[in-house]
Amino acid sequence: MSGARGLFVTGTDTGVGKTYGCAALGRILARDGARVAVLKPIASGAEPGPHGPRWEDIESAIAASSIPLPLSDANCYRFEPAIAPHLAAAEAGVAIEPEPILQAVGRVAARCDRLLVEGVGGFRVPLRARSDAGGIADTAELAAAIGLPLLLVVGLRLGCINHALLTAEAIERRGLRLAGWVASAVDPAYERAEENLATLDAWMPLPRLAHLGRGGPLAPALQLDFAGLVSALGPPAAAARAPVAGTRPFG
Repeated sequence: MSGARGLFVTGTDTGVGKTYGCAALGRILARDGARVAVLKPIASGAEPGPHGPRWEDIESAIAASSIPLPLSDANCYRFEPAIAPHLAAAEAGVAIEPEPILQAVGRVAARCDRLLVEGVGGFRVPLRARSDAGGIADTAELAAAIGLPLLLVVGLRLGCINHALLTAEAIERRGLRLAGWVASAVDPAYERAEENLATLDAWMPLPRLAHLGRGGPLAPALQLDFAGLVSALGPPAAAARAPVAGTRPFG
């Protein structure tokens, strides 16, 4: 497959700004005319809408893409409860299988130049009840199967330095490529934000590529190393594997 260059976007935790970051970076990457796609393969936590449940992160991914994306490619598994995906999948009576996700990544990568794939929660969120249950057990294994370099979103709040360093270490211990990281200003009351950001810059193994926020002196809407971001985009997405009999996507 001659696919897009891209990144798998993971986070130090849930609620750190992965969706906001993917939308902002996707639009930036499309400014030079590149065909950009943003995918959210697994989503949990829906809001009521006029025509049934709606998933803000899926809608954000589709809106941030510069090419038309069918829902079946933008998202493969979606669950209404805002709970861990393995619990939501069990309640829905389905198993989260890699094949629908890898096939969607393959289809989209063949149509675009740059691809962002947003994970769910943090780097090691379970997708199955047990780690030895077979198949892809967590989001770390999903990232490995997709085969893109990782971009780590660090939510700037108390404890983020430890979370960021541990996550970066876990990524590298698995032999995955960490392409860089993004600072995400999620806590406007975060004390010593500038000093802690400087500590992260000094300790993280790779450079900070962006600083994302929602306004305020320590939370700019966007500060971006565009050249660094483009350079971080890795080789084309890995070819999707053949489907396994009996797999069944949800929705």
